[in-house]
Amino acid sequence: MGFQLNQVIPWGRSLAEYFEMFNLTPEVLSGTILDCAAGPASFNAEITPQGYEVISCDPIYQFSAAEIRQRIADTYTTVVEGTRQHSTDYVWDKITSPEALGRMRMAAMEQFLLDFPTGYQTGRYQVAELPHLPFKTAQFNLALCSHFLFTYSQHFSADFHLNSILELRRVAQEVRIFPIVTLSGEVSPWLHPVLQNLQQQNYQAEIVTVRYEFQKGGNQMLRIC
Repeated sequence: MGFQLNQVIPWGRSLAEYFEMFNLTPEVLSGTILDCAAGPASFNAEITPQGYEVISCDPIYQFSAAEIRQRIADTYTTVVEGTRQHSTDYVWDKITSPEALGRMRMAAMEQFLLDFPTGYQTGRYQVAELPHLPFKTAQFNLALCSHFLFTYSQHFSADFHLNSILELRRVAQEVRIFPIVTLSGEVSPWLHPVLQNLQQQNYQAEIVTVRYEFQKGGNQMLRIC
């Protein structure tokens, strides 16, 4: 049994990681973007100054920056020690050690925390959670979802995954979800039934290999149009 968590935790990734996880290009990002279940990722904080239009949503945004910071601190040791205990399940190249992982994640989350108060006031960060989002149909060109759907397959049912993906597709013309493996590194048991259902509803859904791999075998995303 690989790495496990009892609940969804706040743990954020950087803009550079987003580009690799989702095969992003300036052309792909040319429209409006939703980062769903974004948590304390620095994607919004880093890319907004470059002129891109991003809204991040997550239930954790109901809390203050100080409260989110404390939640991150409460989970930091759990994650770093968990990756150390299961170190053979990870690719230690760009990230060279559990300590390096912690430093990288904390740097990204610190960027988020500094940006959050202003971004929340201006509407770039909004309180919302799947499977029901407060956005208009086709409001976004692209919706991204990192390390939530499929990652937490043990915590959420197949129906939750399908309904969440359909909701993401409702609000965005294209949806990209990364990764398609669980916390412990196995391909999600919900992937095949979700794909089958999407295809039955005439959505185009494909599994795409990406440049990013930290979990061994976790180098694919699901793309839905």
